[in-house]
Parts: sequence; C-alpha cells; structure tokens
Amino acid sequence: MTGFAVIPGQAEGLEWQWEARSVNSRGLDVRLRLPDGLEALETQVRKAAQAELTRGSVQVSLRLALDQAGGGLALNTAALETVLSLVAQAADAARSAGVPTAPMTLGDILSLRGVLDSTRTPDQAAAAASRIAEDIPKLFAALAEARAAEGVELSGILTRQIDQIAELTSAAADTAETRAARQGDTLRTRVQAIVGAQDGIEPGRLEQELALIAVKSDVTEELDRLTTHVAAARTLLAMEEAVGRRLDFLMQEFNREANTLCSKAQDSALTAIGLDLKVVIDQMREQCANVE
Repeated sequence: MTGFAVIPGQAEGLEWQWEARSVNSRGLDVRLRLPDGLEALETQVRKAAQAELTRGSVQVSLRLALDQAGGGLALNTAALETVLSLVAQAADAARSAGVPTAPMTLGDILSLRGVLDSTRTPDQAAAAASRIAEDIPKLFAALAEARAAEGVELSGILTRQIDQIAELTSAAADTAETRAARQGDTLRTRVQAIVGAQDGIEPGRLEQELALIAVKSDVTEELDRLTTHVAAARTLLAMEEAVGRRLDFLMQEFNREANTLCSKAQDSALTAIGLDLKVVIDQMREQCANVE
C-alpha cells in the first residue's frame, strides 16, 4: 500500500503541484492539506481516493505559487525595510567591534527570503480551481500505479514465503510419521506413569489411556489445515482484486495451526519445524499489512 505520486500543473497565472503519499493502514484514511480558497476540492479528492483505493493512510497536499514565467513577483516593502534596518544595525555593531565588513549589493538583499513575494491571492486560486481539480483523478491513478508496481514485488515475496510454509508443512508430515513409528513404547511408558503402576495394568484401561494420548499428540488435522491454508493463500494472491483483509485473517489461521502443532509435537524435530513455521508466518503477516 505504499506509493508516491506527483502531478504538476499551470494555468491562470499559477503553478501548482499535487502530491500523494501512501503508507500502510487497516482501512482507507485520507488526510489533506489544501491552500486557502480551495477547501471545496476536499470532496473531490476523497471521492477520487475511494474510487482508486481501498486501504492505506494517504496524505494529499497541494502547493500553489505564482507563475514565475509570467512575472508574478512583487516587492514586499515591509520585509525590505526590516532587512535594511537589520543590515544597518549589524554593520554598526561590526564597526564598533572592529570587525571588517563587505558591502551588500542589491542582488544580495533581493535574494533574502521574503523580500520578493510570490504569494497568490484566494481569488486567483478560485479562478484556477476547475483546472486544478482536473488533475485529481490523474493523481490517484498515478498513485494506484505506483502501488501496483510495489504489489508486483510484494507478490513475489509472499509467493516465496508460501512456498516455505508448504515445504515446512511437508517436512512436518514426514517427521510426524517417523515419530508415530516409535511412539508405541513412549506412550506405554507415559501411560504407566499416569496409571501409577509398574505392572499389572488392565488392558482396557491401557487402551483407553493410549487412545487418549494418541489423540492429544495427533497433528494430522493441523497439517491438513495448513495445507488448505497454503492453497487458499495462493488463490488470493492470484486474484485481481483487494485481498488484504482476507490475507490478514488467513495469517491468523496459519498462526493458530502452527501454535497447536508446537503444543502437540512431543518431539524435538517436530517442535523445531513448528517454530520455523511460526517465524515464516510472522514474516508473511508483516508483508500482508502492505497488501491492499
């Protein structure tokens, strides 16, 4: 959802520049900074933003100045008088202190900020309002294009992360199968500890305890859901519409299954895979915050 766009324009003796910056946000939040006399453009800006965007914190600003080519500069006499007075005071203080000074030229004085005024009047801005408004759709089209370019890069990153999750899920399935092959003796030892007897365990009770422990340590359901979530994520990334909110929700589901896998692992190798899954899922969740 990050992007930047600039649209310059010129008419009615004015020059202007629209700017739009977009960063991540759960919803669409548009903030504007408009010059005096052009406050009425806010409605058009918001409508154009909603037409192009669905998520993101967007800052929109419009800067106006007199057309320099049209000779729009004016002398700010109040600022000039202040500057001349300050220059004279500084020269007197320097001479009193024995500090050598060099004379200022007229060009030096005119180059000081504020001496030449290029501000425009609200009437000028109002006269150019319709022409300035024509650039609003162009601004958001350019911003959407910039965000789309970032989206192409982001899609590649998310695809690689989904591939990692798929590989880790497959490795977890293989590890779980290996664990099951040696789980019988481990389960028997645990059952004996639970029952609190060294021998003479009733077969029926033993079967019940074994079945209960087996259910608590079975990760088949979690692995199946992770596989389903991987397929769902690939489908969402292939869509030509806004899928950011759905990806956010899917990341919660990914994380839930990874947590359950770790809690039921009862095996160091399977736990390590579960932790790796959590790392990749967290990285992917951060990237999904950038998806519209």
